[in-house]
Amino acid sequence: MDYVKLINCMRCGMCLPHCPTYKETFLETASPRGRVALVRKFQEGELVESEKFLEYVSLCLDCQACASACPCGVNAGELVAEFRCERKNEKGLSLMEDMVLRKLVPHPDRLEAATAPLRLYQKTGLQKVVRSLGLLKMFPEALGRMEGLLPKLPDAPLRQTISEVTPAVGKEKGTAGFFLGCVMSLIFSEASLATVNLLSALGYKVVTPKDQKCCGAPNMLGHDIEGLKDAARFNTDLFELHNLDFVVTDCGGCGAELKKYGHHLDGEEGATTFSAKVRDISEVLAGEAGALKELLKPLPVKVTYHDPCHIAHCQGIRSQPRILINLIPGIDFRELPEADACCGSAGTYNIEKPEMSDRVLSRKVLNVQKTGADYLVTSNPGCLLQLKKALSEATPPVKVIHLTELLQMSMDA
Repeated sequence: MDYVKLINCMRCGMCLPHCPTYKETFLETASPRGRVALVRKFQEGELVESEKFLEYVSLCLDCQACASACPCGVNAGELVAEFRCERKNEKGLSLMEDMVLRKLVPHPDRLEAATAPLRLYQKTGLQKVVRSLGLLKMFPEALGRMEGLLPKLPDAPLRQTISEVTPAVGKEKGTAGFFLGCVMSLIFSEASLATVNLLSALGYKVVTPKDQKCCGAPNMLGHDIEGLKDAARFNTDLFELHNLDFVVTDCGGCGAELKKYGHHLDGEEGATTFSAKVRDISEVLAGEAGALKELLKPLPVKVTYHDPCHIAHCQGIRSQPRILINLIPGIDFRELPEADACCGSAGTYNIEKPEMSDRVLSRKVLNVQKTGADYLVTSNPGCLLQLKKALSEATPPVKVIHLTELLQMSMDA
């Protein structure tokens, strides 16, 4: 870890109003500057690793709102993640971590096979029986929470049904590579299909390499830096085989990780070139606003937008999604209070830290209800999972959809 980054924190407190955990607890140890101070003292030998120390450090959501607010550019979430990766490298992966991060996540076929029982669970009606009888109370709480987040799954993963090459409609403007996020492909395939349709309708040939692997974000969450580097090298080499103008993703978490491949691989030329080509779908579509507007039909609904942390804070993308929403004729867009505040999903945080996750989520739900919107739009699968469940149970319920789904609705209206 770069010690200079740790001592750059001036303890000015600019980060405090933006940190979700600090806003819920008002504890210094639950603040970005508090976590930086803890890691610094550990590095300097003044603190030893203890259960309490690790608990304070692990409370970080890594939403990186602190980085957006810091006048010195200190990224407390990233520093904490680097610290935890270093500790994991020293201790090694557990058997379960190795099975998930090395044996399952990097293999799309295995991931798809792993979701097959869940599809059967839903199609047979067993899910309805289990939920109505409250049978999940008999199992560990974490399992119940995971099952509760599960939305209706598509009939098949998108990777199995999408064409490797989708031709452009009309005159071809260029070639876009499409990066299939694991969760997007397995659970939110309709949103990703809308992404491809939008690019094609705007004149882009879309290449979707079927052999691509997970971006490596789960490895980063699991503090497995070597697994992340393996994923970066594989995907960089694979997409390099195609003559692409840019690489598009509709997953905020994937986009944030893909744009860091050059950094993760210590400036390797191929990885740096690849990262420079990565675009969030909103960046591409906003650049085609004039052409896109001609394809959109009136959609008289009330809409608000939640900024995913991986898009707003990690990638600095804020105006583009709002520009796209407001292109739709008849749309009633309502700005969400604290729109860029974390929803509490944060990868597996909502399973590992359920109490804090729920506190952060409650604030987000209240803010959504204040808007009176019919639809909440967002662009990250973790946010979609977290907010779909919470807002389906709200009064009145609010529908949660991906940005590309909203645009597709307008095209089909």
